[in-house]
Amino acid sequence: MRPVVDETLCIGCGTCEDVCPDVFQLGDDGLSHVIAADPAATCADAGCCEEAAEECPVDAISIID
Repeated sequence: MRPVVDETLCIGCGTCEDVCPDVFQLGDDGLSHVIAADPAATCADAGCCEEAAEECPVDAISIID
């Protein structure tokens, strides 16, 4: 499972970064980005990607199998 951020929907609220800081980070552009080198492995280890997607107020995060 791999997280993807739709930058056209992201409002830069930082919720995903708060919930899952090993995977998501707000960039200089004010939008969320996947920062993990291996997001699938990091999501499996951290166990927070699905929660970050669920908590996103604009549904900008998708989890792809």
